[in-house]
Amino acid sequence: MRIRTLLADRGELALIGLRAILGAESRVEIVGVARNSDDMLTQITRYRPHVVMIDHTAEGFGAESIRDGAKRYKGTRFVAITPDPSQLALMSALRAGVTSYIKKDCAPQEIVDAVVSTGEGRKFFCGKILHAIQGAAIDVVGLGEDACCTPVTISNREAEIIGLIAEGCSYTGIADRLCLSAHTVTTHRKNIMQKLGVNNTASLVVYAVKNGLISPNRFLFNA
Repeated sequence: MRIRTLLADRGELALIGLRAILGAESRVEIVGVARNSDDMLTQITRYRPHVVMIDHTAEGFGAESIRDGAKRYKGTRFVAITPDPSQLALMSALRAGVTSYIKKDCAPQEIVDAVVSTGEGRKFFCGKILHAIQGAAIDVVGLGEDACCTPVTISNREAEIIGLIAEGCSYTGIADRLCLSAHTVTTHRKNIMQKLGVNNTASLVVYAVKNGLISPNRFLFNA
């Protein structure tokens, strides 16, 4: 299946670059280009894209464009691609329903990977964006000083383990639930922390909440 992709941006140079990068990828089909929010909504209705790649910080768009677009076609997922976003812009996009987020200076292969991963139902955050998400949520200790733009992808098994750790399950409890050995769970946790660039459970909880692996409501009424 080719991933139907709609590009939504104001900048002609950015659109030329994205068309060149994604147009060369056999798994992606560019179905349209939108230069403002109204145009994007019309094309979502017409083409029913699997993915909309949007610069929600560009003139004529906004986080509300993502929310409105998601209502037009439930099967559409959004990849935000912006210059360095402010914390407000980043969190507004995440709350509006962005599935994946990368920066405009990410490598071409990361841009392709973001579209393909999102179109296949996964989330994709480049390292710098994930670092910004964590920083906006809490003062996470243990993060490296120099964030790189290495893509962060989490497998289904790793997502299960992150969610169970965030729920407070012990390694042996996780092992029993997933029919794994405790040693395998420990190895998965180590690999996950290396991928995310963190070294404590609090950071995993932040990641789990931001990526929908656990509901934040469970933390609201703890005594």
